Amino acid sequence: MLRIGGAERPDWRQTARQYGFHFHTLYGEPYWDESAYYQFTLEQIERDLEQPTAEIHQLCLEVVERVVRDEQLLQRFQIPPIYWDALARSWYEREPSLYSRIDLAYDGNGPAKLLENNADTPTSLYETGFWQWLWLQQQVDRGQLPAQADQFNSLQERLILRFRQLQRRMPQQRLHFACCKDTVEDRGTVQYLQDCAEQAGIDCDFVYIDDIGLLANGRFCDLAAQPISWLFKLYPWEFMQREEFGPSVIDSHTRFIEPLWKTVLSNKALLPLLWQLFPNHPNLLPAYFEDDPAAGALRSYVRKPIYSREGANIDIVRDGRRIAHSDGDYGAEGFILQAYQPLPRFGDNHTLIGSWLVDDQPAGISLREDTGPITQDLSRFLPHIIL
Repeated sequence: MLRIGGAERPDWRQTARQYGFHFHTLYGEPYWDESAYYQFTLEQIERDLEQPTAEIHQLCLEVVERVVRDEQLLQRFQIPPIYWDALARSWYEREPSLYSRIDLAYDGNGPAKLLENNADTPTSLYETGFWQWLWLQQQVDRGQLPAQADQFNSLQERLILRFRQLQRRMPQQRLHFACCKDTVEDRGTVQYLQDCAEQAGIDCDFVYIDDIGLLANGRFCDLAAQPISWLFKLYPWEFMQREEFGPSVIDSHTRFIEPLWKTVLSNKALLPLLWQLFPNHPNLLPAYFEDDPAAGALRSYVRKPIYSREGANIDIVRDGRRIAHSDGDYGAEGFILQAYQPLPRFGDNHTLIGSWLVDDQPAGISLREDTGPITQDLSRFLPHIIL
C-alpha cells in the first residue's frame, strides 16, 4: 500500500461540472483530491480487504439475529420499544438491503481492523462508484497511469444489478428517493442512486424528506399526494424513530431501503456485541459498553457515542491521556469504548479505508484522509489503483 503523488487532470473541474459532481469542494476546502493516489497489490485487495469484508459482514448479520430476539440487547442498542416487533418482522421476513460500507484501519500489512459499520446511510457513493473510476480511465488513456492499472470497484454495476433484483420484489411500483434539503452531498448521492435505479428499468420520483406527508389512511405520500409504496431514504433510522411521525412507519405499508433491521447495524453498540460473540477475531478490536467493568482494562481507546454521524463526539485516549476530540450533538444514548487502532499515516495524512458491499457482497473501496486522527465529513477523498 503506497501513497503516490501525481499530476491532476488539467480539466477535472470542467469534467466535474459535466458529470454533476457539485461537491468536489466543500466550504472552500478540497474534498476530492487527485494530487495523489493510493496503490495496492492484488493480494492486498483480495486477501486483506475483500475477503475480510465479506466475513465481517456475516458476523454483523449474526449480531442482528441475536439482538432482535433479546429485549435486553434491544435496550442496550437504545432502540425505542415501539419498534421492536416491527424490527424483528423486518429481519425475519428478510426485507432486502441495498448497500453498506464498513470502515477499516489498514496499512498494507497485517489484518485490517473494523472501526465501524455504516449500514444505513453511507455517503461518498458517487465518488467511489463513478468518479474515481472515471479518473482511472482518463489517467490510463492519457498515459499518466500504466495500461494494466486496475481498481477494486464494481460498485456501479452491482448497484444496477441489485436494483433489478429488488424490482422483482416490487413489480410495477414507483421508487421514491429522499434526502434532506440543503445538503448538496446527500442530494448528489441520492441522484446517483436514482440514476442507477433508472438504468435498471425502475420508474423513480424524488421527494425531500421534509416534504413527505401522511394521508388519512396512514400512507406516506409525496407533494402530489401520491402514496409512497417504496422509498429509498438517505435519512437515519435513529432520527426517524425519535420524530413525531416515526411510529407511522410501522403501519405505513411502505417498503424501505434500507430496511428497518439495519437499525442494529448502524449503531456503535454493534462493536461490543461483535467482540463478545467473536473474541480475538483478527479483524475485530476489543470493544465494551462504557459502563462495562471490563472497559477499565483499556488504557488506549476511542470513545464513541452509540449513535453518531460523520466523526462527531469522538474522543481518542492513549495511555490514559486524551489526544483528540471532536465536537457534536450526539451521546445522549451512551457511549462505547473501542481499543485504539491508529490510522496509518502517510506523511501528515491519516488514512481510512471504506469497504463497500452491495447485496452482501464486497464491491469496492474508497479512501479518505485527514491531517487529524478523526475522519470527519470534510476529510479528503483520494482515488486508488491496483498494480
